Parts: sequence; C-alpha cells; structure tokens
Amino acid sequence: MNIKPSLLALSISAMVWMPTPTFAAPSAEQVRLASESNTLTQLIETALANDASRKQFYAQSQAMRETGIASATLMDPKLKVGVGGLPVDSFQFDKDPMTNISIGLMQQFERGDTLSLQGRKANQQADGIQLQVEVREREVANTLTQLWLELGYQQQAERILRENQRLMRELTTFIQTNYSIGKNEAQDLLNAQLQVSRLDEKLQANAQVQRRIISQLSEWLGANWLENAQELKATNQLNWQTLMATLSQTNSVEHFALLRQHPMVKMADVAITTQETQVELAEQAYAPQFGVEVMYGYRQANGMNGQPASDLVSAYLTLDIPLFTDNRQDRNHAAAQYQVGAAKSQKDLLLAQMNAKVNALLVDKSNLEQRLDRYRTTLLEQASARTKAVERGYQNNTAQFNDVIAAASDELTLSLEQQRLITDLNLVNSNLATLLGSFDYTTVTPDIAMPNPAPSQTKH
Repeated sequence: MNIKPSLLALSISAMVWMPTPTFAAPSAEQVRLASESNTLTQLIETALANDASRKQFYAQSQAMRETGIASATLMDPKLKVGVGGLPVDSFQFDKDPMTNISIGLMQQFERGDTLSLQGRKANQQADGIQLQVEVREREVANTLTQLWLELGYQQQAERILRENQRLMRELTTFIQTNYSIGKNEAQDLLNAQLQVSRLDEKLQANAQVQRRIISQLSEWLGANWLENAQELKATNQLNWQTLMATLSQTNSVEHFALLRQHPMVKMADVAITTQETQVELAEQAYAPQFGVEVMYGYRQANGMNGQPASDLVSAYLTLDIPLFTDNRQDRNHAAAQYQVGAAKSQKDLLLAQMNAKVNALLVDKSNLEQRLDRYRTTLLEQASARTKAVERGYQNNTAQFNDVIAAASDELTLSLEQQRLITDLNLVNSNLATLLGSFDYTTVTPDIAMPNPAPSQTKH
C-alpha cells in the first residue's frame, strides 16, 4: 500500500508555512517584515488621526489654557450708583445740601502674585492634560499592533490548517480507493474523514476569530474601512530594529533613564510642579488684599451761604489683613506641602512599577526566544522524524493508521505552537515599545473645532 508520498507531504506541510523568528530572519525576510511593518504603521497613523480620545484631551488642554488666561486677569471693576442724604419729607434733590447723586467705581486686587501663579498653575495643568494625548497615542499604537499580530497569527494558522486539510483530503481519497478494492479497513477511512471534519471545524473557528479582530480594528479605522478589510493581510512578526536599538542603550535591570521619557512619567513631573505652584499660591494668602473705591457726588441744592453746593469726591482704600493665620493660611500651606510630597511619591511608585514591567517583559522575551530556538532546532525535527518512522511502520504493518494520524496531528500542533510563540514574542516586543517609546509612527496635532466668537465680539 503506497501512501508514502501523501504522508510525507502532510508532514512537510507543517514546516512549509513556518517563518523563521525575527532574530534569525534572512535579509529577504527582513525586507518583507519591514514592508508589513510599514503597512501597520500606516494603519496606526490613520487610527490616531481618527481617534476621538486624542481630540478630547487636546481640546481639554486648550480649554485649561484659556481658563488660565481668565484666572490670571483682575476681576472686573464694579460700578456703584446711588442717592445719598435724600430728605424723606419732600424727596427733592435741591432742598438739602446733603443730598447728592453718587456714581463710583470699585476695583479689587488679588493678594501678592496670586494672579500670575494661577495662570502658571492652569498652564501646568494644561501641559499635564496634553501629555495624555501622547499616552493615548502609545495605547492606540500598542492595541492596533497587538490586534495586527493576533490577526497575523490566525492567518498563519489558517494557511497551515488549509494545507493540512488539502493533504488529508488527498489521503482520504487514496484510502477510500484502497478500501473499495479491499486494501484498507473501514476504520482507517472513518479516521481520515474525521480528521478532515476536525480541520473544517478549526478553520471555521479561525475565520470567526479573524472577523472579530477585523471588527475590533474598525473602532479606530472606521466602518467604511471595515467594508474593504476582507483583503487585509497581516503578519504575526514585525521589524523591531528601533526597539532593539533602544534596548541596547539601557542597563540590564534599571531602565529609569528611558522611562523618564514616558508621557506618564512626564505627567507625574507636571503634577509635582503644579503642587509646588500651589504651595506658592498658599504663601500668597499671607499677603494683604487691597481694594480701591472712587466716588463722585453731584449736588443740586444751595449751601448754607446761599451759593450752589460744591460736588463731592470720595476715595476709599480697603485692606484685608491676615492677622489670625493659625487655622486657615497655615493649614492650607501645610496641606499644599503634603501634596508635593504625595506627588513625588506617586512618581517614584510609577517609575518602580514601570521598571518592573520592563524587566518582566525582558524575561518573557528571553525565554520565548529560547523556546523558539528549541522548536526550530529540536522539536519540529523530532516530530518530522517520528511521522516518517510511523509511516514506515504503517507500510510494514507494524503500526496502526491511528498512529499515523496521531503523529501528523502532533506535528500540526507543534507547528501551531511555534506560530503562537512567535506571536507572543512580538506581543512582548509591542509592550516593550509602548513603555520605552520605540514605535515609529508620526502624528499631527489633533484637528478640533474652534470656539464660536464671544457675544461681545459679535455685536456691532
């Protein structure tokens, strides 16, 4: 019974579709990976341009800057108009020389440098909000990269499954022919048909996962993109040259120099400076607050000498003196200082957590590379040798057909496991690139709607 060609093809098929890991890729493979990385980069840049969250954070930062300008401006002066000394018996303005019609202006001045400090604090808060745009960009880039890699894995698995399905169908046809002439048993045919059905089920599940991933990508790329996404060809490995160059610049376990460039760490720095500005604001509470009032009084009555009474001018200076500071100013100043310490501790905690994440990812990266090397040099060769040995045993009637199916299934499983490891290694690299800033996308300032003119600007 000559089934050797089909079984050999079946065993080799699991090896045909296994790309070499990135660290061992030949130059042609590197060119292909670079091209696919460029395709992903274009998708990321499109997603970032469409991302509403970036626009939200940018608009919020601009709103905070506008608020800062307003908070650094003196309060509007108050206009005061009234009548003083009006006799209630006649209600006439020209009978009593004490009667006057008054008009005045009042202006309040903030304590010390409160206005400039409020403007500085608002701008610092705006800087912190704008850094969230960069955080969002890294999150979107990482999410799209991971979805791309998962889609690439599913497409790679689909190619392996379809090739094995094709060869298994050929084998089923061959066994059916032999069974019709009495050279194979019914259980061999049923086992072969069962394997074909199992591959059909795996392909159906694979297609379901691919459609789900593509639908997830439409969150950023839009519904119109989804209509044409059926032809999207992804990959489960990318070119990580920028990441490798970044890792070559860092210490083996301490990565703080690189992590300090992360926008979340910069946000922690902004939080510290904002709290330090709040300390300065609290110190302004010890300075007096001034107010100025100027009034002009118009009189219509004659004075006691019979001559028209002179108009009156009044000027006042109000002064808020902080004499009792124990339970107000002192407490607010102490609270502001505590907030500075809390912000610094938060930054230290964030750096420690991110450094630990980088170290954990580097451990995963090293182990995945070692495991992939084992698959490439040992496991897949052993699985192929086992399949050939079982095939020879089946031809010599020393092995059952179930053994042939089991050997082929094991080799298929190992091929899929290798692709899973390649994908996991690239997922680890994507997470490292997120932390260390090693993505190669470019962005532009979010396009947001400009505010409508203020009512005072629309009047003619």
